[in-house]
Amino acid sequence: MSLLVLMLAVSAACCLGFGFVLQQNAAQQAPLSDFLSPRILLDLMRVPRWLGGIGLMVAGMVLGAIALSKGEVSLVEPLLATNLLFALALSRKQTRQPLGRQGWAGLALLAGGVTTFIVAGEPRSGTPVTDPFRHWLIIGVMVGLALLLTTYAKRSRLSAGPVLLALAAGLLYGVQDALTRVSGQRFTEGGLTELLTGWQPYGVLALGVTGLVLVQSAFETAPLRMSLPALTAAQPLAGIICGVGFLGDRLRADTGALAWEAVGLAGIVVGILLLGMHPAMPRGTTKPKPEPALQPH
Repeated sequence: MSLLVLMLAVSAACCLGFGFVLQQNAAQQAPLSDFLSPRILLDLMRVPRWLGGIGLMVAGMVLGAIALSKGEVSLVEPLLATNLLFALALSRKQTRQPLGRQGWAGLALLAGGVTTFIVAGEPRSGTPVTDPFRHWLIIGVMVGLALLLTTYAKRSRLSAGPVLLALAAGLLYGVQDALTRVSGQRFTEGGLTELLTGWQPYGVLALGVTGLVLVQSAFETAPLRMSLPALTAAQPLAGIICGVGFLGDRLRADTGALAWEAVGLAGIVVGILLLGMHPAMPRGTTKPKPEPALQPH
């Protein structure tokens, strides 16, 4: 594994984790009438803390894109999942909660799961799949699942809705990461003309904006502990599926390696859940709120 890719991915995770906490701090003040509406972005643009969170998220996405251009999606995605560690670090500073057994267990499982998956799988580049049907099948399944989750979330906005929206956003972000990798390859091979004549960069933009609306809607209706774990767990899983499915990423496939890869992924998911449900994570508010204009923080 390249040290540069490791540093870029972890730096991206740091920016994403800090950015998510700041975004949720601001988004929980948004009026519920903005739920699943692009208007939520326009309203939140007036809140300095949210803008700071978005700035950190954009920085994280740029660093992540550079990491994806230099490493396999199946390698970078598990590293990006460590953003929850940085989110917890900032949340702990805000809430002054100790880590305790749950925090240390979650940290160990997440870090150990990432290490186990990478060591067992040995992600490496291969030949991208040229069959367009396979590309669209995998992307269609991911986007279709995200649409289905969003539909159910609209019916239960204050109960299971935030978790479903976060899962949907995570799926879209995983596909976005895969298309970011393809866009980078097109730019490297043919420059700006090659990049802009493909559909992938426009797909990256559309998925990014849609995912952002879903995430902010989840943040405004529930505590961070309900939404961020689902988002953080879904994104790397979707990214790995895309990486292996059509980008040509290769993982070791012998029985022992597959078993350890499964153990690693399970450790990542359980670690994310433990950290996401930690008392240090902001509770926010789940009560219906009045509709006045947002007040800057």
